Amino acid sequence: MINPEEIINFVTNFYIMDYLELIKQPITTELNDFIAMFNESLTHGEGMLSKALEHIRQRAGKRMRPILILLMAKNFGEVNESTLRAAVGLELLHTASLVHDDVVDESKERRGQASVNASYDNKVAVLVGDFILSTALLNVAKTGSQRIVEDLAELGRTLSNGEILQLTNIQNQEISEEVYYQVIKQKTAALFEACAGIGALSTGGSEEDVVAARLFGQNLGIIFQIRDDIFDYYDSKEIGKPTGNDMAEGKLTLPVIYALRSTQDAEMLQLAQKVKNLTVSSDEIARLVAFTKANGGIEYAEQRMRDFHREAMRFLDERVGDTMLRQALGAYLDFVIARNN
Repeated sequence: MINPEEIINFVTNFYIMDYLELIKQPITTELNDFIAMFNESLTHGEGMLSKALEHIRQRAGKRMRPILILLMAKNFGEVNESTLRAAVGLELLHTASLVHDDVVDESKERRGQASVNASYDNKVAVLVGDFILSTALLNVAKTGSQRIVEDLAELGRTLSNGEILQLTNIQNQEISEEVYYQVIKQKTAALFEACAGIGALSTGGSEEDVVAARLFGQNLGIIFQIRDDIFDYYDSKEIGKPTGNDMAEGKLTLPVIYALRSTQDAEMLQLAQKVKNLTVSSDEIARLVAFTKANGGIEYAEQRMRDFHREAMRFLDERVGDTMLRQALGAYLDFVIARNN
């Protein structure tokens, strides 16, 4: 008998591939140039560092962040050496942060492969992350733009502060949607915001253009994180983490925050405090997940994604004239909502 879930996954993957092809269409050559430069930056001589960097290169994802830089740059001019160096620098900064995050979170896997700290140890992982971060700074320095260097440095500060804010929020007994957005704006959204802004900046976009691009990137990043958070309420091999993993780490995300605040269910609020105190059991997490689904948490999060999608579309209407780029950036937004991992 045919498994209905397999059919849904096949159809979803088919459309996602269509999205990705459409997204890359205006920047095929430029993306290949980026990949070559990125791989060269993550190459070293023999030894442990060489092997660790090769391990990281092999788990390359969909390149969504550098793709955003290239698309935004092309919208305001022509992709140049400065654009490519900025894209490499930003992707390396992101890569370094993931290596360090795996150490902090004691994660054993990243994108279905063993993390650097699992393959070696925490000390090696921290040093490899430091090497990648230094390489990111070297590439951004080669853009010749002080503004881009400053933006990347500020991004590093923002990402670190976002991680600290998230840890602090776990200890905060208040359950707040406002604080949730503060955290994700300084984590996921800040990265997309910087990509869009630096892409515009690298090809001569005006200050007004850069501000508008950054807002587009922020909205895109918020959508990306909400989608990630929704994944946590479903068990999927493609996503690569068990249901309720965020709650097990002390995090209350948008779907459960909405369900708790809209119902004020005393028993579930008590379980939520156990999540924050890191004393919740797997059975209690399962109850919270079921409660969230039964009380409109997923639907509310999906509606918020659509709200931010509408906000992001204003940028396309007002500042993207080229038809192919409009299609690519529109597909990018749709992909972030439709993706399944």
